[in-house]
Amino acid sequence: MIVDDFRSDTVTRPGSGMRAAMAAAEVGDAVYDDDATTKRLEAMTAERLGKEAGLFFPTGTQANLAALMAHCGRGEEYLVGQMAHTYRLEGGGAAVLGSIQPQPLPNEPDGTIALHAIANAIKPDDFHFAITRLLALENTFNGLVLPDAYLEAATGLARSRGLATHLDGARLMNAAAASNRDAAWIAGQFDTVSLCLSKGLGAPIGSVLVGPREFIEKARRIRKMLGGGMRQTGVIAAAAIYALEHNVTRLGEDHRRAADLAAVLARFPALGAGPSRTNMVFMAPKELDTAAFATFLRGRGIAVGGRYGTLRWVTHLDVDNTSLARVAEACEAYFDKREARV
Repeated sequence: MIVDDFRSDTVTRPGSGMRAAMAAAEVGDAVYDDDATTKRLEAMTAERLGKEAGLFFPTGTQANLAALMAHCGRGEEYLVGQMAHTYRLEGGGAAVLGSIQPQPLPNEPDGTIALHAIANAIKPDDFHFAITRLLALENTFNGLVLPDAYLEAATGLARSRGLATHLDGARLMNAAAASNRDAAWIAGQFDTVSLCLSKGLGAPIGSVLVGPREFIEKARRIRKMLGGGMRQTGVIAAAAIYALEHNVTRLGEDHRRAADLAAVLARFPALGAGPSRTNMVFMAPKELDTAAFATFLRGRGIAVGGRYGTLRWVTHLDVDNTSLARVAEACEAYFDKREARV
């Protein structure tokens, strides 16, 4: 049984207040656009991010895909980081379902894409090439906040070359909290933004895509094609509203707890733990069997994510200081046993 789940902030569960809001939600048929609670969520999110309109989606992957398809036609392309979620971890949907060509570019260690790489990747007006339509960035990126100056420079470059801009803002509110920026300022650098509500904000489901009203209406048609038309969504929209009203200001707690977790893990050099990145801590273990370590932790009710020999810890509203104490105890027990075996 998992007691302390550090695999992701997607594992958060609705608390009593959120569940009460869901139970009391006013509902209608959202496909007919008469679910009042869903419409309230869409308007609230758009207002908070400084956009004209919003559209509720069941997942961030679908929200991003709809945005890419609304920005780009068949045979056109978007510029994106090689390690970005929309390119690497969303099933190739842009290519498979949108007939959109992704042009992946190297991500720098801080998550940015070099401006010269963006400029050089924009295709000339030549029928041999796909038409470059869009620059898509991600904030945060592996827990890192993209610098303010970079956001301005990258989106400014894109606009100067006639490109639209989209932000995968899965953890946009974390970026805003960490940089002491209004989320609307970050969103204001982009034409469209997707905001995930089921990560650090703690809702059980949902993302909202925001942008110009005409664009959102185009995305509404695409959402229907993608199977995203849902009925009495007020129940889940109420959870998302509760998340926006109660769980944004507390994100700083997750960041502080991640810093405390990094300090705990740093006491064990073999773990190769780096500094915290918003609500994430990454490990690059040295001479450590990560699978055996993760299995040992799981035996103590602690779950941690990772792949390819690395581990990622993510703090969230269901992780507290007692969780960190149990991590410290488990690490001490593991390394005591390892030393005894040696």
